[in-house]
Amino acid sequence: MARRVLDIEASALRELADSLDGDFCKAIDLIEGLKGRLVITGMGKSGHIAKKIAATFASTGTPSFFVHPAEASHGDLGMIGKDDAVLALSNSGETPELSDIIAFTRRFNVPLIGMTRKSESSLAKQSDCPLVLPASPEACPNKQAPTTSTTAMLALADALAVTLMERRGFSADDFRTFHPGGKLGQRLLHVHDVMHGADSLPLIARDALMSEALVTMTGHSFGCVGVLGDAGELIGIVTDGDLRRHMADNLVAMKVGDVMTAGPKVTHVDALAVEALAIMNDRSITALFVLDAAGIPVGLVHIHDLLRSGVA
Repeated sequence: MARRVLDIEASALRELADSLDGDFCKAIDLIEGLKGRLVITGMGKSGHIAKKIAATFASTGTPSFFVHPAEASHGDLGMIGKDDAVLALSNSGETPELSDIIAFTRRFNVPLIGMTRKSESSLAKQSDCPLVLPASPEACPNKQAPTTSTTAMLALADALAVTLMERRGFSADDFRTFHPGGKLGQRLLHVHDVMHGADSLPLIARDALMSEALVTMTGHSFGCVGVLGDAGELIGIVTDGDLRRHMADNLVAMKVGDVMTAGPKVTHVDALAVEALAIMNDRSITALFVLDAAGIPVGLVHIHDLLRSGVA
C-alpha cells in the first residue's frame, strides 16, 4: 500500500512536469515583476499547503505571506495592496470561501494566479495566470482525501520559487540573510563572521629569535605564531608541533625562519566557515590564518571559534 501511494504521487509529479506551459512562464514573469508581495491563500488542506508555500517564497527572495480566506472576508482583505498579487489554491476551483478574495482582485486589478485541477472552474477562468494541475487520482483508497493534489500543489509552487531564485541569482549569502538562526544559518557563516581581527594576530618576522616567538605565541593563546616576510606577507607558521620537533636543539637561540613550517594552509575572508573547518579536519590542525589578496594576514580562525558558532 505504501509503495502504491508513492508510485501514484510520483507519477502525478512526472505528469505535472510534462504539463508546464506558457501560463507557468507568465506566472514567473508576474511574480518576478511584483513591486509588492505575493499573497497566498487556500482553504482546508490547500490552506495548510499555502502556508508552507508562503514560507518557501518568503525565505527565497519573494516577499510573501498567507491570508486565510475566511478571515479575508472579515477585514483581512485590507492586507492585500495594489502592488501585490494573489496566489489562490483550490483543488476544485470552486471553494466558496475564496469568492471574496477573487472578487477583490478583480475589482481592484490585483493580479490573480489560480492553482487548481479544474480548467473550467471559476478560479481558473477568473485567473490572470491559471496553473492547472493534471487530473491525477488521489492516492487514498476512496480517491477523496487530498493527497496527490496537495503534493502537486506543493511541488508546483517549489518549481515557481526555485525558478525565481535562479532568475534573480539568489545566492547562499542571500539565503543566509533569511536564515540567520538554526543549523542552516551556522553552515552559511563566512570566515569573516568568526575570525579574530588583524589587531589580535600572533605575528613575528622570520629573522626574529625563537625566544621572541615563544613570548608572542604564549601571549595570544592560539597555539601558533605566523611568520612574516619582508613585505608583510605570511610565509610560514610556528606551531606547538614545530616546538616539539626542535626541543632537543637550542630552541630559544634559533631563528624563527629555521623552525617554521613554510607554506602553511590558509583561508580567506569570504570563504565559508565550513570550508575552513574542512581544511582543519583534513590537516589535523586547529587554526588557520586568513589572508587578503596580497597574502597579508588579516585574521585568524580557530577551531574554538567554529565550535562556539555551531559550525563544528
